Formats: sequence, structure tokens, C-alpha cells
Amino acid sequence: MLPILSVENLSVNFAQRAAPIAAVRQVSLSVAAGECLGVVGESGAGKTQVFMAVMGLLAGNAVADGSVRFADQDILGLDRGRLNRIRGSKLTMIFQDPMTSLTPHMKVGMQMAEVLVRHAGISGSEARIAARRMLERMRVPEAQRRLNQYPHELSGGQRQRVMIGMSLLCDPLLVVADEPTTALDVTVQAQIIALLREVRAKAGMSLVLISHDLAVVAGLADRILVMYAGRIVESADAGELFRRPRHPYTAELLKCVPSITGPRLERLPSLQGQPPRPGEAFAGCAFAPRCARAAARCRAERPLLHDGGSGAAVACHYPLSP
Repeated sequence: MLPILSVENLSVNFAQRAAPIAAVRQVSLSVAAGECLGVVGESGAGKTQVFMAVMGLLAGNAVADGSVRFADQDILGLDRGRLNRIRGSKLTMIFQDPMTSLTPHMKVGMQMAEVLVRHAGISGSEARIAARRMLERMRVPEAQRRLNQYPHELSGGQRQRVMIGMSLLCDPLLVVADEPTTALDVTVQAQIIALLREVRAKAGMSLVLISHDLAVVAGLADRILVMYAGRIVESADAGELFRRPRHPYTAELLKCVPSITGPRLERLPSLQGQPPRPGEAFAGCAFAPRCARAAARCRAERPLLHDGGSGAAVACHYPLSP
């Protein structure tokens, strides 16, 4: 069966006066029907820009090259009219900050109904009924009253539930969730992740979960991609990656995940050093300056993403033992 999303050799460059800044460097990935793909990495790793390119939402000074196929249709560079018929209906995105993603001067009900009027072609009254039902499905209290409120009148968790509900109104094939729990307290984070798990199971949709936090994707993703400096450095089934990380960067990220079963620590470990600056050129492995295993080869030769079998891959000259 063909994947619902297939990305091949995608690069994203931002035009600058001096020289273009490479945010994404030859990324290839796929998402199967019904699969949840986790995409993790530090801020600036390029994970959001990959999917902004997929959605056709890159900044005006950005140029994307490569191939993006959604439901076996090439959508990279598709004209805005044709892309809009796909985006918001069969391909949707939950943005990082619902306070800035929701229109502040429009009531919640109007924003939700507009999605259905535009993409499903139903009347405003029917769309409003469907919007209320969706808020109830998202477990937003007093759903009817919330429809008549503005985004600032809702709590952070309620706004995020509205965003999730909007993304599901047209029964999409694929939802991209970009840091959906950022700026929420841990209790609300857990509720949002549980909600995503529930709606994915009931709708059978595919989900991409973007996060800087491996703990967020741990209980939801079937497969995880780890990105660093614009490239994928490791790919594996979620359980395998947590049990036996192959890339030193992945192993360091996992050390930073708090545990309730391990020894009590006075202080959580942190990953030393900084990732390369955007657009910085390097001959070898971008992680080499921060890697305790780095050798001369690592600083001179860039490691390619090598298929290690069983769907796993790692870009490292000296990977950790499986």
C-alpha cells in the first residue's frame, strides 16, 4: 500500500543578503495510513520547516526543493487554489500556539463553521451544529457557550482542544501536530496527548507529532525520526529507539527525559554545547563538536543515513551497539 505522505530529498533554503540559510537538508520520510510518526529534535533542527513545506506555508523568502506526494498527488509547488482544496480538509495542521493561530477578533463558532462552509460546502447553520458537536467530542465544557466566545476568553487547554477539533472537522487523512502541548502545564499536556490518542484510534487517521521532547511522543508514536541541523540522523520504531538508540545524539536526548522509576537525581542531565548556527557550513558530522565518540573521520566526512534493517536507519560513522 502506498504511504499517505511521501517526502523525497526535501531541502528548504531561506534567502538572505549574504548567502542562503539551509534549514532542511535532503530529508526523506514517509507516513503510512493510520500511522503516528514522531519527529523530534532540538529547536532549530528543521522539523517544523519540513512540514511547513509539506503544507505550503513557508515564509516568502523560503525555497523548497524535492518531492512531496500526498495521497499519491505531487503537492510541492501546487498552485494556491488547488492546494487549498487539500489543505484544511484532507491534510490539516495543529499549530504550536493556538492563541496566535486562532483569529482573535472572530468568535470560536464562526472560525470553526468557516472550515466546514468552505471545505464541505454545507450551510452556516449546519456547520455551527457540527462545530458544537465537535467541541463536545473534544470534551470542551459548555460547548454551546464556547462557540460564542473569543479565543482570549478560553483557557490554553481549551484553545488547544478547539484547534484539534478544527483540524478534524473534515475527516482528514493526515493531521500534523506541531508541538501541541507547548506552554501547557503537565496535567493539561497529558490530557491533550490522551485526546490525540483517542481521536486517532477512532478516526483511523495518520498523525505526525512534532516535538522537542521525546517524553511527549513516547506513548503515542509508532515510529520516530530524530532530526539534527536540518537532517534526519536516526529513524526507528518507537519501542526500539527507546530501548536501543543507535545515534549518540538520540542517546543524549533520552538521558534528558525524566523518569519516575530510575534513581533519584539531584539534577537532570543536559546536552552540552550548542547545535550549529542556521546556515553554518561544516564538512563532517554536524553533531561532532558535541559528541564524546567523535573521531577525525567524523569531522571530515558527513555520515549518510544507513539502513540498519527492520526499518531502522542511522547517520553515524560509529553508532552505538544495537
